[in-house]
Amino acid sequence: METVSLSSHNIILLKHSSSSSSSSSSPQHHHHPNLIYHPNKNKSFQNPTTKKPIFHQPNSLVSHNHNKHSSLPSLMLYYAENALFHQSQTTWEQLLNSSYNPSFNFISKLFKSYTKNHNFDQIINVLHSLNSKNSTLLPQFYSLAISCFGSAGNLKLMEETTNEMVSKGFLMNSQTGNEFLLCYAVFGSLKEMENAYGRFKRSRFLIEKNVIRAMAYGYIKKRKFYELGEFVRDVGLGRRNVGNLLWNLLLLSYAANFKMKNLQREFVRMVELGFRPDVTTFNIRALAFSRMSMFWDLHLSVEHMRSEKVVPDLVSYGCVVDGYLDRKLGRNLEFVLSKMEVDDRPRLSTDPFVFEVLGKGDFHLFSEAFLEYKTQEQKWSYRVLIEKYVKKHYRREQIFWNY
Repeated sequence: METVSLSSHNIILLKHSSSSSSSSSSPQHHHHPNLIYHPNKNKSFQNPTTKKPIFHQPNSLVSHNHNKHSSLPSLMLYYAENALFHQSQTTWEQLLNSSYNPSFNFISKLFKSYTKNHNFDQIINVLHSLNSKNSTLLPQFYSLAISCFGSAGNLKLMEETTNEMVSKGFLMNSQTGNEFLLCYAVFGSLKEMENAYGRFKRSRFLIEKNVIRAMAYGYIKKRKFYELGEFVRDVGLGRRNVGNLLWNLLLLSYAANFKMKNLQREFVRMVELGFRPDVTTFNIRALAFSRMSMFWDLHLSVEHMRSEKVVPDLVSYGCVVDGYLDRKLGRNLEFVLSKMEVDDRPRLSTDPFVFEVLGKGDFHLFSEAFLEYKTQEQKWSYRVLIEKYVKKHYRREQIFWNY
């Protein structure tokens, strides 16, 4: 007996080998109207014993050798995945009329398929049909629908489904609440995001790290740095399960407008409260010092990094190089670089939020372009990059007159 797999349908058919006596006779070809065709081969598969097709038309898609409850869900998922919505609806009605109780895994796959094809009406239809089943998983099905609507940016349906879920007495859990807020942060306006955050706070849920980042990006995108600072204070600067994210965002809100006194004060308070600065923390300050030509503070920041055993990255070196060369102090560059490991391989560890606010320096941009298009296989180091950049910088400032 040979197993033939129809992978696109997630169905396995059994094909019986012909007996030795029948193999000698010439094969007869029957043109049956209900044969199932393999998508890659122009040949039909037929049960040689019963001379009947394995599967009939979609309205009676049940094999004599397959259990109804195991075949229909698989077939419905196939229809939903391939945007065959009429057949999917027909199969769903058959499932409803049976004693089948949909599992969480099945509904999750089904909703994701409908979401991929932007058929939200089918999700609503399935959700309302599940109400008649009185399933204990109904609150989870509502959470799945909310997540699907939100991930597709359909905030209206997400809001309506949430209100419907609450009206039925189902409480939103922390995970769904965070997903709800995340969708407003990504797809909603700043006002909608803040309103959603207010509702989220009243639920007393703990906001997760990825949602904090999404909301922070919403403020940064609109250049609302004061509001960004107020937001991270409201979340709570004492939280340690998100690392230094909240403190770094607060420092960034001051560095964006070069409020140096506030920047220094909050950095000191961060250290006093027991938070250990990371490379992003130091680079936020270093970028501000470099742009404001505060070279002594920049030098102290490099010394502090060294004492804290925080390894500088490409941004750290860029702050030093750009700061000194832009003020034509290239001869003093060695004074600071002698405190740094210039023979290390270049690396980038700074949070991308920093670049969204303060941009990238010239040395940073030069190094990225140089390393991206390098043609030689060798051990690149900060020393090599700095030497090449310094030569390029001095050549750029020379003026050649062509007569």
